[in-house]
Amino acid sequence: MAAGVFKSFMRDFFAVKYDDQQSDPQSERIDGNGRHYPNCSSDVWLRSCEREIVDPIEGHVSGHIPSWITGSLLRNGPGSWKVGDMTFGHLFDCSALLHRFAIKNGRVTYQNRFVDTETLRKNRAAQRIVVTEFGTAAVPDPCHSIFDRFAAIFRPDSGTDNSMISIYPFGDQYYTFTETPFMHRINPCTLATEARICTTDFVGVVNHTSHPHVLPSGTVYNLGTTMTRSGPAYTILCFPHGQHMFEDAYVVATLPCRWKLHPGYMHTFGLTDHYFVIVEQPLSVSLTEYVKAQVQGHNLSACLKWFEDSPTLFHLIDRSSGKLVQTYESEAFFYLHIINCFELDGHVVVDICSYRNPEMINCMYLEAISNMQSNPNYASLFRGRPLRFVLPLGTVPPSSSGKRKLVRSFSLAGLSPPQASRTMRHSASQYEDITYMPTNGRQETPAEESPKKYEKADDNSINLVTLEGSEAEAYRVTNGIFLRPEMLCNWGCETPRIYYEQYMGKKYRYFYAISSDVDAENPGTLIKVDVWNKTSLTWCEENVYPSEPIFVPAPEPKSEDDGVILASMVVGGLNDRYVGLIVLCAKTMTELGRCDFHTNGPVPKCLHGWFAPNAI
Repeated sequence: MAAGVFKSFMRDFFAVKYDDQQSDPQSERIDGNGRHYPNCSSDVWLRSCEREIVDPIEGHVSGHIPSWITGSLLRNGPGSWKVGDMTFGHLFDCSALLHRFAIKNGRVTYQNRFVDTETLRKNRAAQRIVVTEFGTAAVPDPCHSIFDRFAAIFRPDSGTDNSMISIYPFGDQYYTFTETPFMHRINPCTLATEARICTTDFVGVVNHTSHPHVLPSGTVYNLGTTMTRSGPAYTILCFPHGQHMFEDAYVVATLPCRWKLHPGYMHTFGLTDHYFVIVEQPLSVSLTEYVKAQVQGHNLSACLKWFEDSPTLFHLIDRSSGKLVQTYESEAFFYLHIINCFELDGHVVVDICSYRNPEMINCMYLEAISNMQSNPNYASLFRGRPLRFVLPLGTVPPSSSGKRKLVRSFSLAGLSPPQASRTMRHSASQYEDITYMPTNGRQETPAEESPKKYEKADDNSINLVTLEGSEAEAYRVTNGIFLRPEMLCNWGCETPRIYYEQYMGKKYRYFYAISSDVDAENPGTLIKVDVWNKTSLTWCEENVYPSEPIFVPAPEPKSEDDGVILASMVVGGLNDRYVGLIVLCAKTMTELGRCDFHTNGPVPKCLHGWFAPNAI
């Protein structure tokens, strides 16, 4: 086995570089002032904060903001594309910027500050990008030899600590997250950065997801990746509620990655009453490419590998014993966010914002966003839908050998319409990654299935899903259980949120999201999905772009949707100094009130956040 791993390592390490100029034709362009997506203003993602707003500013309230809402809506996301005369290459690379909307007695104030990371300080001191990010390679330091760069691979503090994705509470403290092992404690009232934590120091992981789970008790779980003697493994981490949550942290469960040199890319995970749910998609981080990227000074996205002919795996791990209970398979798909998971009548239900493949990652490069209006296939590259997978329990298949039989999933096939040709072109130095592998150019329609990849199950195959009202399916195949999902709604949904405090890991009815359909009549739509009836309600306003909708329950709520939706918002076009807070009735998705702010500089669109009650 060791010899095989070594041969695989050497083969990958000395592999011929992919030449996109030979393999990918120039995308189809349109001339003049034509716009493929006239209703979509991509400039909201291209703004950079030039001056922080340290002291809160008052806004203008219209309508009615309920007086019972007291607390701070905290937001995190890309703050600046620029360092000196240099520009980051990908949205995920931008310097982290915090936003705070403080709400009390129907009035709102706004402020923003950058997360004071080591990366930010180093870049500002040098006035250039000196720390490599996901899609941006750092300027080489002439004082560092190739041996210094190789040695840095084994130091966790050598990478970026730009925690610009999310915010989660640990007890009464709030931390910013990214996918490296770093998080930063912030003051929820001033947005000052107070401390930096490296989880490697406490539980030995090399990274962790941006979306931990916070239990009602205050205990926090997260999913990380660690290196063991037998190869990389996924680890469930527990941070028990108390005064020393990091010092008392421990590993609950360990699951070997399916490929020893290609651990899966993990942005989130699921949790139910009795199980941890790890969804292992075939988007992996190539360890050999990671070594090359570190030594040769390439950006980190070059390490991603997409194995479209390999299934997505659903692992159920018992929360009590930490043991693997069962693994299921589905057709390959890509995802960032799990909406919710829960157990019901002998099944585990997993709802996911799913994509046919990882093309959408490349849609967030600076070049791709800037050229969106001249790219006729941009919308299809970003096409996703919320899908429900139902995992039947107690159906351990008999062990047998033979060829795996797969069932073609029409729900997944409909996520991305067929493409006539490649449409996005990037320079070889920056964009040698998942989008431009030759297998991604394959044409396929629901009516023209690929016979080499999918073989229909026997006609007498029995659907193992017995959940009343569910259209999802599961079939016993020779190597396990194969899942076929059902679609929850015909909207592209992203940054999904639920009534988290009450329904995380439980049977639920509603989730809230922003639209990811850039070709929609209004791409800035907020969506409420009823997963019981598969219906939806929406709110939108011309040229307004809200961020992740956060549900805040009313005092003593009478139903799951008894409360309000809070969302920050910006507008497209030249008015880049506007930012606002919209308050919607969660039942009807109608506006209750809003607060408008006019700032001293551009305000970028944000990603994720948290409502901190009583943080005033």
